[in-house]
Amino acid sequence: MRTIQFREAICEAMSEEMRRDESIYLMGEEVAEYNGAYKASKGMLAEFGEKRVIDTPIAELGFTGIAVGSAMNGCRPIVEYMTFNFCLVGIDQIINNAAKMRQMTGGQFNVPIVFRGPTASAGQLGATHSQALENWFANTPGLKVVVPSNVYDAKGLLKSAIRDNDPVIFMESEQMYGDKGEVPDGEYTIPIGVADVKRVGTDVTIVSFGKIIKEAYIAADELAKEGISCEIIDLRTVRPLDFETILTSVRKTNRLVILEEAWPFASVSSEITYLVQERAFDFLDAPIQRITTADTPAPYSPVLLKEWLPNSGDVIKAVKKVLYKK
Repeated sequence: MRTIQFREAICEAMSEEMRRDESIYLMGEEVAEYNGAYKASKGMLAEFGEKRVIDTPIAELGFTGIAVGSAMNGCRPIVEYMTFNFCLVGIDQIINNAAKMRQMTGGQFNVPIVFRGPTASAGQLGATHSQALENWFANTPGLKVVVPSNVYDAKGLLKSAIRDNDPVIFMESEQMYGDKGEVPDGEYTIPIGVADVKRVGTDVTIVSFGKIIKEAYIAADELAKEGISCEIIDLRTVRPLDFETILTSVRKTNRLVILEEAWPFASVSSEITYLVQERAFDFLDAPIQRITTADTPAPYSPVLLKEWLPNSGDVIKAVKKVLYKK
């Protein structure tokens, strides 16, 4: 096993797949000459050349459309957005073309493409640079949505996303690019649509994904000091959702807390809550608790931002609520 950074895991996954398949290329703002805005494509221009690592203008609508068209004609593009907030400029190409082309052409065209980049808040970047949009894309049939929380998962899931014959939204975090973790020396992949039980417990199930899951780990450590055993499930993939892993856990613990870094209305936690009450209602010993950001645009003020974002204290309160403890 080697210890590498999150950004290095992303770079390794893309580079290994590009060596394996010449139809794969990377395009986006500053991915080539600058080695990526977050250095996630460091060294790739030197290895693969300017025809396969392509710097684009600041024109997301344009280069997203180019990528979709090339995917329909035999290429397998990886599109990097400097942040997923910027992909909204090209969201028509993602929602109305990439996601729907296979169905609308009766299967004549696949769109094997990965849209990747950071999501959610990265600090004091203002409301238009701090949005967690995974539930938007997960609401769209035809898209797969992957949100890794650690280095090992990021590399294995990205390799699977690149090999997938359907469009995949692959969401990272600016605050995780420097995170370190162990990865194997050899090649490995992680299947899309399979959640991972990161911590086994008996008293309550906590479901989360992406960087915010770190708050669940902190909370679980604190709760363990009080004799409360938390089971933590990392979804890894928001769509398709591994609902059976959640159900199995809830049937054991009888309590569920869901943590995500998104607005509450029509969130991923809303969907999970509905499915659990529909299929495992009789196993629940307490109402499901969800923890999200406040239902407002992200504030710039550091004091307000701290209140806006979910944290380990919120998780502890929610867990004690479902356990009827003070």
